[in-house]
Amino acid sequence: MDRELEEARKLSIEISKKTGKPLFYQENKREADNSRSLYISSSAINECIKIIKKRKDSLGHGIDHVRKVAIDAGTLVIIEKSAMIKGAELRRLVLLSQTAGVLHDIRRLEKNHAKAGAEEAGRILTGFDFQEHEIDAITGAIANHEAFQPQTPLEDPMAQFLSDVLYDADKFRWGPDNFTEMIWDMVEYRKISLDVLLKRFLQGMEGIKKIRDTFRTATGMTYGPDFIDRGIKIGLEFYNTIMRR
Repeated sequence: MDRELEEARKLSIEISKKTGKPLFYQENKREADNSRSLYISSSAINECIKIIKKRKDSLGHGIDHVRKVAIDAGTLVIIEKSAMIKGAELRRLVLLSQTAGVLHDIRRLEKNHAKAGAEEAGRILTGFDFQEHEIDAITGAIANHEAFQPQTPLEDPMAQFLSDVLYDADKFRWGPDNFTEMIWDMVEYRKISLDVLLKRFLQGMEGIKKIRDTFRTATGMTYGPDFIDRGIKIGLEFYNTIMRR
């Protein structure tokens, strides 16, 4: 990344620090810590991470992106389901959600990447200790995670829940993370100049605003708009500051 872009990235991060931590993390710390612990300790998750690092085709968003999506997906599962299921059953559902999170961008650089990624994830997971209906739930969630695209309703309620969880965890990233990590990963990956980024910036902001009312789980609908509002605030301050220079 050249000096001009690096300075812009630092500015965006400094502005982000002033917005504070999203309410989702402030109010659900215990659940987030539990999800993170399960993520770290899972051999299946570790193996999936190795696979995507080796492939490199989801790295346009950065490896931190899929890690955060996976952990937040697990957090959503714990928040929404811990009053109904416990122990091994809950941990299994967290694992399925986190596996979907890690693999959701496996074919990200391709057209119709959600559908292509679902197919590729299905092939990968045949070598894992998952039952067929669990793989179907994971791949169904991946196929449905793309923004502004029709989703396919899933007959299995558990599969539909995982689909909604993955979507929300992925779209949480359209908040502050978009301006501290994601756009800079994409800029570096695609070799985009700061001038090109700024020309597309306000159009991109309009897309972010449209995400605000698309969250699918009860928890996502509660906390998702806060992520987006914080992201919009960061983005506008960043853009206005850069343009005044």
